Amino acid sequence: MKVEKMVRIIQIAIGINFLWFGMLKMFPGMSPAESLAIMTIEKLTFGLIAPHISIKLLAIWEVLIGIGFISGMYTKFFVRIFMLHMILTFTPLFLFPELCFTVVPLGLTIVGQYIIKNLVFLAAGALICTILVKNSECVPCSRGVI
Repeated sequence: MKVEKMVRIIQIAIGINFLWFGMLKMFPGMSPAESLAIMTIEKLTFGLIAPHISIKLLAIWEVLIGIGFISGMYTKFFVRIFMLHMILTFTPLFLFPELCFTVVPLGLTIVGQYIIKNLVFLAAGALICTILVKNSECVPCSRGVI
């Protein structure tokens, strides 16, 4: 199988994941990450966005990424907003270390493990950008930074 097809399969798999998790956030109490997401957004926005609105905005963002990745349309745009989302998922490590670590920096709680696994998503996003987006300018890796 060609590399482009395998990367496209990875893109679809990530899209399904984002669509699913985004949909869960549409319904209060359904997402295991809901409280962490609300706390993080509240800190990042200095409390300017009400929790019930912030979680809906996050849900919409994730659903849009999911649809974009599944459809394969506007890949450069969706990779950009995906990478921004992924980078922001690491902020709880710094904002709430007590929730993420049993012993800083190596002993991870289940929340910390949930966050660190996003390194795989970041790498997959860089791969999607590199392989599927021609003349890519969507992430630093495409310009030789990584």
